[in-house]
Amino acid sequence: MKKLFTVIFVFCIMLNILYSQQMKGKELIPPKAEKIKKELMKHGNTRIDNYYWLNERENSEVIDYLNAENAYTKVAMQPTEAFQEKLYSEIVGRIKQTDMSVPYKHNGYFYYTRYDEGKEYPIYCREGGSSLDKKAEIMLNVNELAVGHSFCQVVGLEVSSNNNLLAYGIDTLGRRKYSIYIKDLETGKTLPDHIPLSTGNITWANDNKTIFYSMQDEALRPYKIFKHILGTETSLDKLVYHEADETFSTFVYKTKSEKFVVIGSRATLSNEYRFVDADTPESEFKLIHPREKNLEYSVDHFGDKFFIVTNLDAINFRLMETPTDKTTKENWTEVIPHRKDVLLEGIEIFKNYLVVQERKNGLAQIRVINWKNKNAYSIPFDEQTYFVYASTNPEFDTDIFRFGYTSLTTPNSTYDFDMKTKKRKLLKQEEVVGKYDPQDYHAERIFATATDGTQIPISLVYKKGLQKNGNNPLLIYGYGSYGISTDPTFSSVRLSLLDRGFVYAIAHIRGGQELGRQWYEDGKFFKKKNTFTDFIACAEELINQKFTNPQKLFANGGSAGGLLMGAIINLRPDLFKGVAAAVPFVDVVTTMLDESIPLTTGEYDEWGNPDQKDYFDYMLSYSPYDNVEAKAYPNLLVTAGLHDSQVQYWEPAKWVAKLRELKTDKNLLLLDTDMESGHGGASGRFKRFKRTALQYAFFFNLLGIEK
Repeated sequence: MKKLFTVIFVFCIMLNILYSQQMKGKELIPPKAEKIKKELMKHGNTRIDNYYWLNERENSEVIDYLNAENAYTKVAMQPTEAFQEKLYSEIVGRIKQTDMSVPYKHNGYFYYTRYDEGKEYPIYCREGGSSLDKKAEIMLNVNELAVGHSFCQVVGLEVSSNNNLLAYGIDTLGRRKYSIYIKDLETGKTLPDHIPLSTGNITWANDNKTIFYSMQDEALRPYKIFKHILGTETSLDKLVYHEADETFSTFVYKTKSEKFVVIGSRATLSNEYRFVDADTPESEFKLIHPREKNLEYSVDHFGDKFFIVTNLDAINFRLMETPTDKTTKENWTEVIPHRKDVLLEGIEIFKNYLVVQERKNGLAQIRVINWKNKNAYSIPFDEQTYFVYASTNPEFDTDIFRFGYTSLTTPNSTYDFDMKTKKRKLLKQEEVVGKYDPQDYHAERIFATATDGTQIPISLVYKKGLQKNGNNPLLIYGYGSYGISTDPTFSSVRLSLLDRGFVYAIAHIRGGQELGRQWYEDGKFFKKKNTFTDFIACAEELINQKFTNPQKLFANGGSAGGLLMGAIINLRPDLFKGVAAAVPFVDVVTTMLDESIPLTTGEYDEWGNPDQKDYFDYMLSYSPYDNVEAKAYPNLLVTAGLHDSQVQYWEPAKWVAKLRELKTDKNLLLLDTDMESGHGGASGRFKRFKRTALQYAFFFNLLGIEK
């Protein structure tokens, strides 16, 4: 407590000094981190890192520096504080305060999530019987669990087969370390069984007394699966699987058929699965197929077969099946072949139908196949750019498939689709409180030409009536890593930009998977720079098509997208008025050389292993921190989390310190570190929008927009 008061006291002193400078009309003096020379040697290369010391989280001088940066940001943005509050109120005001998800039926109960007005956290509910007429049962009220905590996240909710017990994981510190609890839903009491420091990944066996759960090592890598029997000491829990390879992480789940409990191990480019009958959890797990480098597969079950989505001789994946008693790959037979122009992303199995989730021409698609006659059709959608996905479908013996649909102008919508009649029913569309009419906005897709001639899709949305005169403010977003597709989805938050004249753009750059697996392969390892040059090409195309100009062009991205932000401002600082980088992964080489940092060893298949000189040299050539130069940079807002386990706080802190030292301009450079939370930021549904309001105010302020 004494330490906390000291930190607050120092922060207040800094604020007073900065406010005094501002009131006297003096130019604000930004914090200056001390330079302590550190030589980092690898492969005959010596790097000088003057800010390496900032990784000492327990060092009071590090905390003082972060607080000084926070104070500087607060004072620099002080003229926008009222506007930030207005933006925050505006954003939150569009969210329906009292709301609930569409109930789904499972094992005789209808399950749904509810939000109450003014509350930050969800309430998990269910109603029993054949209809929703019976009294609602609150299984778990996270608002009650969050009392006394500045952070609260509940994950892994799993109900036992007899419907009587609820297992869940809870983290009240934001450190990604979850304590597992079991609640008796009949009595409302929490059982004595308590498992600390887990991943929150939980699965019930069918005996209603056995749970399987995963634990993590010091680097937060899920690496062990344990079996716990209710009523026994957790110290007696049996280790059923240990993942010794540090490039793999492990997890556990039950197949939709509820026949098998499956343990999976995954790396970026390889998978391995083993299974046990959920009715006999005391049995030994059996291996489906041993891991092979560059062989990826996933497993589900139907009847007497496992269904396997795999990249075996299929870069865009294909669907295979194999008997449950003959599971190695020589027994796999093809159900859906590989297609060069279609990426197979997943399947949903029903008694009479197979639903296939695919991606073609950069857009998600859903195809339905009749098991008996093999007739197939795709569900049609009208918009030029959109996203569709499988929703919650736990029931097996049904003709109804539930899916979600959204676009840049269409709020998230939940449909029930009758696979027999091909009719769809809208169950719910996200309500935007206030006056929102999708007809007031226009969405489209255009293409930019990359340096190698590749066509890069860009999704756009803006208010109708916008003039393409080259004078519109525009925010372009990008990610481009891990094969994660950035889909054109709706955001009511974004309306605060669009209604003030902004164009919003998504650059579907390589490193994602929008146009198939090769799109991902062409944006990783020794082709990572394609991600950066693709983004720049998109920005230039938006200027060429008269949507904007460099004095009104803004960019944002987070985590690996923060790496993108760091790279583009090193390459083309002249192209952007301002950039927002959230928890940016900018010190690539140092992080990838440190195996003690969470995720590092598992990242080798994405970035490469810098212990190998060719990878080291290539990473060093684009790592944002290592390539900061003495030149002018755009206005920059950087955010970090002191307890971020995925991108350590010191990466953005060091980056900002080095930029302050070397940059030659007088543009804003702000670092805002959340001293409480981690990679995901605040845990509640409203609090996180404080940072959104800060970011938007940062952009608006640079344009002179004050309301």
